[in-house]
Amino acid sequence: MADVSHSARQRILATATDLFSREGYRAVGTDTIIERAGIAKMTLYRHFSSKNELINAFIEETIQQFWVWFERAISEHPDSPRAQLVAIFETLASIVADPDFHGCSCLQAAVEFPELEHPSHQLALQFKQRVHTRFREIGTQAGAQQPDLLADQLLLLMNGALMQGRMRVASFSAQAVVQAARALIEAQVGDG
Repeated sequence: MADVSHSARQRILATATDLFSREGYRAVGTDTIIERAGIAKMTLYRHFSSKNELINAFIEETIQQFWVWFERAISEHPDSPRAQLVAIFETLASIVADPDFHGCSCLQAAVEFPELEHPSHQLALQFKQRVHTRFREIGTQAGAQQPDLLADQLLLLMNGALMQGRMRVASFSAQAVVQAARALIEAQVGDG
């Protein structure tokens, strides 16, 4: 019985992931999720007490996926924090260039839920603060002259790349993101 329940939860989350990624949070109603997932309304509410809870579950799942690729990217350069920072943006460039990329769940939450106290906005803000902290830590390890400034710059660059990838701007070059990251890192750390 637990497997059926777990399976229903996974199906709901997978359906919500597809819909929220493509159409946004506010544009997708629970009835659409229920219909597409092929479940009963009670099944949805047994697993998620509200649409906001489902949205946050989706955001939390994408955050977990982010940290997996982030850690994988830096693990390839265990002895070079500078190379770790570049690797993050090389990986990011390949992610945003993928035709199946639909943007950042946290940036979307900040846009659709601009109220600072909204739970999804808070979740997104906390995540972006953690990313900033990791950039600052790696920048410090790399010998950045101003690790806070470098973290600010890299987070801005990352967020910009994520939005450009979502917008599918024809002139957008994912490799330009890597070049910009290298320039910012070099300005703070040197080209070692």
